[in-house]
Amino acid sequence: MKNTKSASSLEIANPNPLLIVTALLAVYIIWGSTYLGIRLAIASMPPFFMAGTRYLVAGGAMFLFALCRGAKMPSLTEWRDALILGACLLLVGNGGVTFAEQYVPSGTAALLVATVPVFLTIFAWLAKLGPRPSGTICTALLLGLLGVSILARPVAQSATPSSNQFHWYMGIIALLAAAAVWAAGSLYSRKAAHPSSPIVGVGIQMICGGALLLLVSASTGEGSRVDLARVTGESLLAWVYLVVVGAIIAFTAYVWLTRVISPALLGTYAFVNPMVAVLLGWAIAGETLDSRTISGASVIVVAVVIIVLFTNRSKRTAASGAAGRVMAGAGNQ
Repeated sequence: MKNTKSASSLEIANPNPLLIVTALLAVYIIWGSTYLGIRLAIASMPPFFMAGTRYLVAGGAMFLFALCRGAKMPSLTEWRDALILGACLLLVGNGGVTFAEQYVPSGTAALLVATVPVFLTIFAWLAKLGPRPSGTICTALLLGLLGVSILARPVAQSATPSSNQFHWYMGIIALLAAAAVWAAGSLYSRKAAHPSSPIVGVGIQMICGGALLLLVSASTGEGSRVDLARVTGESLLAWVYLVVVGAIIAFTAYVWLTRVISPALLGTYAFVNPMVAVLLGWAIAGETLDSRTISGASVIVVAVVIIVLFTNRSKRTAASGAAGRVMAGAGNQ
């Protein structure tokens, strides 16, 4: 049994480099493109209805696939935690982004969501799940806030679909709330009960999140606005892309990457996704790429890079120190 486990561990520790590159590119490009996909999908679909059906279909497909492959049914505790995570990550996290993109360009939405590592750092420290931020990370946090303030000004986006400042600020607040709650949900995920199958875990989170989104859709009166006959071909194709490519393929790649590469390398998606989203929004949707957008994007991305790299460096240093203490203790014995 020990030899079998060792072989399995070696296989995970030394995966095919080509598969790693392919999976990283999938997370980089696909997740970056989903912001534009959301904008196109909600052009003729109510936002919460679109997001709810997207995750319910994707999660149901993944869950059934895993069960057919012999995965175990989740326990009630695992369903409970999946409901909590679905509420944080999908209802508020993705639902907030989908709602905001009615008023805020997709590129700007992606840049504001890139503040997730900022909230993660602050929440982990406040909850005593992480160390106190160093001077370098505090500087990066201030840079992140500066970038947000640059992008939050309505005049920074002359091409926004609505000139109503109230809607603009409502979208900005929704995006920042989405990033904050996504970060909180990510921290809760560390202690949550997860099924042994990662695919089942992701699937039931999507099912719970999709069901909650549809409840919000019904409670806000979106049902009266759902007219499948008026859904454009472009919106339908975007919805299919979000389900199959954005949810199933990219999430599967991400879950696999969490097991085979370092957190520092995986964390790079946080500052690659916004660049992809901004470029696609400019090239395909005609979103404005002016000097304020570029400056705000640059400040936020630099802040996120510093936080990701220095946080993981601190973790490696702490781990090395702990390992040294263990070896010293072993020597004393």
